[in-house]
Amino acid sequence: MTPQPSPPRCLVITGASKGIGLATATRFAAAGYQVINLSRTDTSVPGAVQMTVDLSNPSSIESISKPLLAAVEGFPVITLVHNAALQTMGSIKEAESEQLRAMFEVNVVAPVTLNQMLLPTMQPGSSVIYIGSTMSHRATRNLTGYIATKHATLGLMRSTCQDLAGTGVHTCCICPGFTETEMLRSFGGDVLKHLASLTTQQRIASTSEIANLVHFAAENPVVNGAALNADLGFIEP
Repeated sequence: MTPQPSPPRCLVITGASKGIGLATATRFAAAGYQVINLSRTDTSVPGAVQMTVDLSNPSSIESISKPLLAAVEGFPVITLVHNAALQTMGSIKEAESEQLRAMFEVNVVAPVTLNQMLLPTMQPGSSVIYIGSTMSHRATRNLTGYIATKHATLGLMRSTCQDLAGTGVHTCCICPGFTETEMLRSFGGDVLKHLASLTTQQRIASTSEIANLVHFAAENPVVNGAALNADLGFIEP
């Protein structure tokens, strides 16, 4: 029997200009997906469609609604990856309301808005993938707002799973641990060695490893509703 060709597939991803987002867009492009990047900075992925948007600004997101819907037209299978995130340092004693609002806008409200925009066009086999964090499950000092939003991300994924029951669209939350992004490398070698020592594998994850897991989750509905830790095994205290 001649195998049937796969339907045309499209990746809509936020924040694909660097780090995990860039690695993920590169991985999906290699798998034959049309990539659409939503961010303030262009992605370097060849052939990707760039839509400039400020995810902290609701009116900016609304302004890309028509061109985004036009760009995904003709793609029965769409993977929507909520990757972009805003992180501001600060303890519960120092957290400023303006910074908290900005983090929730980017990390929680923007994903909901994009879901509402794209879900009506997403057919069975499509997926919504959230990029959470190990901070979706735990906490550390001086990251009050970020941790609150990443806990919210996990809850949002779980509610997405329940709300999409029967649609054939699946979802999951990838929760990376220490990953070798530009931001982490900027802290220097000693910090990287220390962070590596906190995992049972004694190293830091690569962005391509996280990207491979995102791609796996997008194409495997069995993970629907799952939170997948990608932290190389934290050493428990």
